[in-house]
Amino acid sequence: MHDTSRSGRTGPAIALSGVNLSLGRGAARVHILKDIDLHIGQGEAIGLVGPSGSGKSTLLMVTAGLERADTGSVMVAGEALSTLSEDALARFRGRNVGIVFQSFHLIPTMTALENVAVPLELAGIDDAHERGAQELAAVGLDQRRHHYPAQLSGGEQQRVALARALAPNPAILIADEPTGNLDPDLSLEIMNLLREINAGGTTVLVATHDRELIRLVGRRSITLDQGRVVEVG
Repeated sequence: MHDTSRSGRTGPAIALSGVNLSLGRGAARVHILKDIDLHIGQGEAIGLVGPSGSGKSTLLMVTAGLERADTGSVMVAGEALSTLSEDALARFRGRNVGIVFQSFHLIPTMTALENVAVPLELAGIDDAHERGAQELAAVGLDQRRHHYPAQLSGGEQQRVALARALAPNPAILIADEPTGNLDPDLSLEIMNLLREINAGGTTVLVATHDRELIRLVGRRSITLDQGRVVEVG
């Protein structure tokens, strides 16, 4: 599906060292991530598990550069995220990191094809719609590309979100509870797609509550509890 070669790139895909993050102000300020050390190799598929409120989503946000750590080092695809401005971070994500959210975040007034083409158009790619159509075909939605999100099932919407995240050919895919709103059959379908994506060479980091589904995707899981890494297995 993807050309995931990154010539000349060495070292881990994701490396967090001594990362702390607190959110809120004053008495309401909460220490969310606590002394996180995490290394994920290129081409790995990792499941991030833990109870609600353990910090999984926040850790994904920090890894994607959508939240800035208070302390520590965040290296992603060879870049130190703390050194990048907001504009540079946005460009970096556009080139290197695909993000899939539980709630899809599709644009309701755009067709499936238009949704997938958006990041390509933002990157100035001339054949954005042709590339978008290829990505939709790759996730089995060639016949649905002119449908709007409201005309698609939950599983189809999540596949559109996956196609959009993968269209720029990122080195890393980050997925936050990508099957949380889906029934078991659709969950299995999305997890199989993630496994295929990883088999093509893309590094995959997925947060989920379901350890059984993690076993379908990755060989290693990381457990968070109260903002700390408590288990790597």
